[in-house]
Amino acid sequence: MASKRVNVRAILADADLRRKLMVSTIQATQAREGIETSPAQADRAYYVVTEAEKAAFFELERFKGGKKGEQDKRHEMFVKSLRSEGHEVRHDIARRDFAAIDGSPLAYDRVGIMAPIFREAVPLDPTFATAAQGLATAADDRFIRCYWEVAQDTRGRGCTWFPFAKGGEFSRFYADVHLVVDWRDNGAGIRHFDGAYIRNEQHYFKPGMTWPLRTQRGFNLRIMPEGCIFGHKGPAILPVEPSKTFYILGIANSAPAEFLLRGLMSFGSWEVGVIKRLPVPQANTKQADRVASLAKAIHDAKHEWDSGNEISRSFERPWVLRLGEVKSLSEALDENLNAEGKAEKQIQPVYNDLNTEAYKLYAIPAVTRAQIEQSLGERPSEVIWPQMEGKSTDQKRMEHVWRLLSYAVKRVIEASDDGIVPFNRSTGETPLGERVRQELAALFAAREESQLEVEIINELKRSVKGYRKCTSLDDWLANAYFEYHASLYKSRPIFWHIASAQDTGPFAFGALVHYHRFDKNRMAKLRASYLRDTIEELRRDTGIADKAGRTDDRIELQAQLEEVQALDKKLQQIQEGHHEGPEGGEQDFRILTLWKEPSARPRGWTPDLDDGVKVNIAPLDRAGVLRIAGVAE
Repeated sequence: MASKRVNVRAILADADLRRKLMVSTIQATQAREGIETSPAQADRAYYVVTEAEKAAFFELERFKGGKKGEQDKRHEMFVKSLRSEGHEVRHDIARRDFAAIDGSPLAYDRVGIMAPIFREAVPLDPTFATAAQGLATAADDRFIRCYWEVAQDTRGRGCTWFPFAKGGEFSRFYADVHLVVDWRDNGAGIRHFDGAYIRNEQHYFKPGMTWPLRTQRGFNLRIMPEGCIFGHKGPAILPVEPSKTFYILGIANSAPAEFLLRGLMSFGSWEVGVIKRLPVPQANTKQADRVASLAKAIHDAKHEWDSGNEISRSFERPWVLRLGEVKSLSEALDENLNAEGKAEKQIQPVYNDLNTEAYKLYAIPAVTRAQIEQSLGERPSEVIWPQMEGKSTDQKRMEHVWRLLSYAVKRVIEASDDGIVPFNRSTGETPLGERVRQELAALFAAREESQLEVEIINELKRSVKGYRKCTSLDDWLANAYFEYHASLYKSRPIFWHIASAQDTGPFAFGALVHYHRFDKNRMAKLRASYLRDTIEELRRDTGIADKAGRTDDRIELQAQLEEVQALDKKLQQIQEGHHEGPEGGEQDFRILTLWKEPSARPRGWTPDLDDGVKVNIAPLDRAGVLRIAGVAE
């Protein structure tokens, strides 16, 4: 009969081996003395013995003194603590507790709380999920874009640009994945780029969760939709069972989980190795469903609100227009602010309930919960609109007004046949201001057009921190829109304001152009049609003023004519790719795609959308033809 093999390595690898052996030994020893001892009693005896092996820590820093008139009392408090005289200076920690979380640089006052949890719960990875780092391009300017920068038909599976989770701003449960990465030919460009690395590729495109690697505000996990590539700075958690996704999301975003993770951290970042070790409590079906439903409620509320965000993939229409038919703009703004407040009041108690459920699952009593929350300090509360967190009601109200106007401009430009919309009537086309008014009238069909504009102007005239005060809709379009658009679109604007004068002074010619359609043919049309018509009209008006002896008018019109001619000259230099002096200098009007060989770069104005807004807008910025200088820096 073959002998049974014993896996000695597996036995020795059992971290609880000592306890098991000691418990059985205690039972056997007691039995020889005629004393019957249950396993629980023997385990308790072992616990009492090992608990005697403790390490003492003394919290003396706060008695150092240093302030005027304060004495250094560390020696005095140390002696008192040895006598067990108050102030809770001495902390005795069982040595076995350190073994439960071996290898982690822990604050001594956390060990006693954390060790039992680590003994009872199982680690996130591999039991519940795989936590992994992904792609690092080593050249983000070359390989990463905001999704709106590139053409829509080049995004998604089977195309060039793929959604890319790369960290981002603090937001638990939900955050839009607004970046894309160049993965054409299965990422061939990145694979052959020196310094880039591709990790855990087998997990790309799977649904899961992701988080920003570095943030001072706390751990914040959010859903990562199917079809994404995840990065080094935006690692991923891929659940073993997809049905457990929202349970993991809820537990990992809870206060006790953050306390545990902070106890494992050593370098101030939420490293994958730390996240792997997060103990996740086992829960029955009812408990798991409860946590999952709370997490999903918060996620869904944020996701639904984000459908009013113009730069979100989920965007449908601005918040002010989601309430159905309203009688006035003021009413729409009031109702919208109320809706936001109501949604916020709903998710905050939901998050509180989720934390309570997590404390229960971790078996953390109320006293210990208070210690944990004191240790964590004030944590960010759940907000429905993270981008406007901490802003006043007036600021939110004005943001809604500007978002409404931004949407109207967006609709006007996208509806334009050639993607060029002039500010001037002299071109023979309907100017921007008139088109935006028509669009607003259509959006507020139940409101009389003149009354609507009065309401808009009344809002724009208000003094609100962070928002330019404007006297009219035309003032806002000419002097506030482009800078706001560039800021909203993260310095990657897709509607460019080309003007004959910069900053906020009056301009003789201005037009908004759609970046996606502003190719060499549209540049030629802008000069040959729009600018030429303006120049011819100014020449005609100047001549008429001269003949009529209106000297002041003639001088003003002549100045405008020269201003537009100067703009045309600059656009010609961009069109031809003129350059003098050093590469990238003030007289270099070429599109400089630095990762391409000079022979492969565009010759003249032939932009490649894949090169991104920053590269393609730079010649216009250097030439000084954009309404706001340096807007895309």
